[in-house]
Amino acid sequence: MAAKFDFNDDNVVVIIGSGAGGGTVGNELAQKGVNVVVLEAGKRYDITDFINDEWASFAQLAWTDARTTSGTWRVAKNFPNLPAWIVKAVGGTSIHWAGASLRLQAHELKALTTYGHVAGANLLDWPLTLEELEPYYARAEDKMGVTRTNGIPGLPGNNNFKVFHAGAEKIGYKDCDTGHMAINSQPRDDRNACQQTGFCFQGCKWGAKWSTLYTEIPKGEKTGHMEVRSESRVLRIEHDDDGKVKAVVYVDKDGNHQRQKARVVCVAGNSIESPRILLNSASSKFPDGLANSSGQVGRNYMRHTTGSVYAVFEKPVHMYRGTTMAGVIRDEARHDPSRGFVGGYEFETLSLGIPFMAAFLDPGAWGRSFTSAMDDYPNMAGLWIVGEDMPQETNRVTLSATVKDAFGLPVADVHFDDHPNDVAMRNHAYAQGTRLYDAVGAIRTLPTPPYPSTHNLGTNRMSEKPRDGVVNKWGQSHDIKNLFVSDGSQFTTGGAENPTLTIVTLAIRQAEYIASQMTARAI
Repeated sequence: MAAKFDFNDDNVVVIIGSGAGGGTVGNELAQKGVNVVVLEAGKRYDITDFINDEWASFAQLAWTDARTTSGTWRVAKNFPNLPAWIVKAVGGTSIHWAGASLRLQAHELKALTTYGHVAGANLLDWPLTLEELEPYYARAEDKMGVTRTNGIPGLPGNNNFKVFHAGAEKIGYKDCDTGHMAINSQPRDDRNACQQTGFCFQGCKWGAKWSTLYTEIPKGEKTGHMEVRSESRVLRIEHDDDGKVKAVVYVDKDGNHQRQKARVVCVAGNSIESPRILLNSASSKFPDGLANSSGQVGRNYMRHTTGSVYAVFEKPVHMYRGTTMAGVIRDEARHDPSRGFVGGYEFETLSLGIPFMAAFLDPGAWGRSFTSAMDDYPNMAGLWIVGEDMPQETNRVTLSATVKDAFGLPVADVHFDDHPNDVAMRNHAYAQGTRLYDAVGAIRTLPTPPYPSTHNLGTNRMSEKPRDGVVNKWGQSHDIKNLFVSDGSQFTTGGAENPTLTIVTLAIRQAEYIASQMTARAI
């Protein structure tokens, strides 16, 4: 039976958010005998509740609370109220992610050293090396059941992958396969094997795809050391006279204000809500928000350089059948400035169902070109670009000056402008993606602009020196020893890889550190 902790229990670790970071930190601590309260803004679903219908699933799972958007990025024009496509539910965006699980490369952790000064970018080396992370990456891959690690076979390739792979071979790419995926290719960890249903973004009804909803969280609850409170919307974090955090104030599912005391607080609400909570927790002692002596809270927002290329063929492809992200090409993930940009990018197969394809193909571009593309939907193949975008101080999450939420607090404003490096990378990727499909007989290619962000990173970044960021290499606030950040907002730079594996890796490592610090009475 799951634990139930008293509001006045000041020895618990309170974790805000239950996704890849928060859910993992919670379970890891619970396994070590540390009492944990997880506060999740969304509802709790079972895998049988997931809906294999894109719009209905979006209405069920997506975080659609008001946000505002500014900047010159395409998302501000097309989706001003939806800058990010993340989940509001127990399990967080680990319900929605596609499963790609790739380690950051050594040079990406040392971006400033490797790339040098890039005008307009706020590059910084991570205070971590790949060597330090590798044992934790290994533990994360084992925990998540990542294919092509630990003797786990890769997933089969669907038609979308077969077209993708054939094009890769034609243009000379060598590093192309069905990927390192946290999706069971065979039964494992009391979870089914993938049944190739094709609704990975809508929640895996088979439980084959790793999600904290049905892995970390129930395992943590079984220990008797973890309590998950769903539909609990955090308003602010409180601190004592010495500046240590001491409680989290939230609204429960019945609309009542509650105050949970805490020995340690971990913020894991994604790169938009986490800085918003810290900024909304400003006080006379911390007038600019918690953990913000550097002024870096909310800054350096990254969302990966993305976009898609779809291609129409003479014969049917049925790209929507099987795993959504069915393959990866890594040849362009290297750092090679001769291409006209620093850092690199990956190609990953991607299919959208008809409703989302209609929404995202090129919003506002109704007419013959659009309708003919939709008519050709059965004959389409598709890929997604995932590239390292440049951190910029001006790309940031701030509190809206005009819009407030249902509880009277300012909502997040997400400001983003592409850096010239991002634009050069995206254009290179559009050209290479088009070349790949043309090489295998595409009769039409359709480069599409970025969708609402799914890889939200930065905003509470790690740094060696307190003036440069928000947290240290453990995700521990430079300013407040018992306040931690446990999600993708702690990323110093983005790399070219999907971030979830690294978020889980950092969470395992952070939990080990928190437990040891608690034992030593250092926090």
